[in-house]
Amino acid sequence: MSGPPASLIARVRKPEEVPMEQVQQVPPPEVRHAEELARLAEEKGPRPPGWLLTPQAVVAFVCGNDRLKISRKFVGDVSLVERCVITLAGERALLLVGEPGTAKSMLSELLSAAICGTSGLTVQGSAGTTEDQLRYGWNYAQLLARGPSEDALVDSPVLAAMRTGRVARVEEITRCLPEVQDALVSVLSERRLAVPELGEYAVHAAPGFCVIATANLRDRGVSEMSAALKRRFNFEAVEPIADAGAEIALVMERTRQALAAAGAGSKVDEVVVETLVTAFRELRSGVSQEGWAVEKPSTVLSTAEAVAISGSIALAGAFFPHARDGVRLIPGQLLGAVRKDDSEDGARLLAYWDSVVKRRAADGRHTWVQLWEQRHVLEA
Repeated sequence: MSGPPASLIARVRKPEEVPMEQVQQVPPPEVRHAEELARLAEEKGPRPPGWLLTPQAVVAFVCGNDRLKISRKFVGDVSLVERCVITLAGERALLLVGEPGTAKSMLSELLSAAICGTSGLTVQGSAGTTEDQLRYGWNYAQLLARGPSEDALVDSPVLAAMRTGRVARVEEITRCLPEVQDALVSVLSERRLAVPELGEYAVHAAPGFCVIATANLRDRGVSEMSAALKRRFNFEAVEPIADAGAEIALVMERTRQALAAAGAGSKVDEVVVETLVTAFRELRSGVSQEGWAVEKPSTVLSTAEAVAISGSIALAGAFFPHARDGVRLIPGQLLGAVRKDDSEDGARLLAYWDSVVKRRAADGRHTWVQLWEQRHVLEA
């Protein structure tokens, strides 16, 4: 089958087309990986209407492909990504659920960038999100001057995606009030959005339009989705990284990126990363590598949190000579992480020190001896 139409390929921005003055602190994936997207757009094969890439190329973009020299961006189950792609290819809405910090938003961004060339048509859900942000608003200057008209209509990201056949993203949809969430019901079922103020005027979804939403399983201040809205989504659970080696490699890579972004030329201490990820995984699972029971904190200790702590430790060592022993900084950083949701989690972390860390230190393991010597930090 022939490649995508020229109008679709034109959406993919080549690196040389991004002006230097537009350099961003956190470039979106369609900018950061523009070269890979342009290369994948040339792959032959069937593709759903309005898609830039074939479904296989979308999976390759997200999960990496050695043959095509595509970097891996999402560390997770390939079959999960394939199910997500099939859902969107069938024009079903996709809801990614999971604990905070499991890369739901990143996966949503990557899928959007690969399918339609932009991840920017996004609504951030919160208690303050209004129905207008999911449907449409008005340019009040034109509204007062001329009354309701198409020119006075202000598209929401969802309406803009419908007009152009792209992907709309709704982050943390369950933080929106139920009546706001239900504004999506007719959009997802009828694939059109009526504007009663303009009579019979309605916007019909162009081919390629779909919605990706995310929701945290463990969060406060969330609203239950209605049964009608749930039926219009395919649910996919994004789990924490199962393989310890993959999680360590991910944290290492993200820490290198943090150092490079800050202009620090130092190297990442592998011992610090391995020790930190080991502690995270044991506190998260409730059992040590040796099979010893560990009291689990109520706070979610995600891979994203491990990346943040590892980056902080690496930057401290790069900028402050007295902080170059990164292992000794782990207890203080961990304490700050576990106390975010429940102050009692500090006692649970101390219990981990008095059991797992103490027993490993007694075996003479150098790194764990260093950690045991810093126990006083946890008593502050």
